[in-house]
Amino acid sequence: MSTLPPAVLPCVEIETGESPRHAVIWLHGLGADGHDFEPIVDEFDRDRLPPLRFVFPHAPMRPVTINGGFVMRAWYDIVSADFSERREDPVGVLESARHIEALIDRENARGVEDQRLILAGFSQGGAIALHTGLRHPRRLAGIMALSTYVPLADTLAAEASDANRSVPIFQAHGRHDGVIPHDFGKHSGELLESMDYAVEWHSYPIDHGLCLEEVRDIEAWMSRCLADD
Repeated sequence: MSTLPPAVLPCVEIETGESPRHAVIWLHGLGADGHDFEPIVDEFDRDRLPPLRFVFPHAPMRPVTINGGFVMRAWYDIVSADFSERREDPVGVLESARHIEALIDRENARGVEDQRLILAGFSQGGAIALHTGLRHPRRLAGIMALSTYVPLADTLAAEASDANRSVPIFQAHGRHDGVIPHDFGKHSGELLESMDYAVEWHSYPIDHGLCLEEVRDIEAWMSRCLADD
């Protein structure tokens, strides 16, 4: 098997100022692409945040079992619609984690240190943000997990990185989410709290998406995470 690092995924990139020293890698959900959260950049008050490079990668194309094997952009295959059993394909999760590590390495090469980088994601992308960030060997600025859950939860205790034991985690979920149930996401937050992770949990009266109140809460959290020493 090849030990070469994976090719860097194609991405949408937006810089909010010259020569940004901070970055946000933001992963989209199942069937979307890197353009999905591109508009959110203009929703943030740039006076509250340092100059940022937003990186919105496109997930690889792959067949998705619960969608009849239809090929779409997905961070991993979802093999079951049953939330009482493992839904995520471990091979796909690990493959996507390697892709995200390659993006982090590229930001390092561009002058953004790990502690100035937020790993974020929505739905399936949030699952990969949690999986990758909690195992990343160097301290990150924060992990944002929106409308999602902890994948491969049974391996986390053994694989968790000491460097990110105290990383700030922003978790948010719509109380009326019909795609990933609110209580399933909340259980993931409680799992992380039981492992002494610093989880900031938010619930909103919405379905599977974001609302303006959530955007403002994200902005405030990012401001705290990215504050210069």
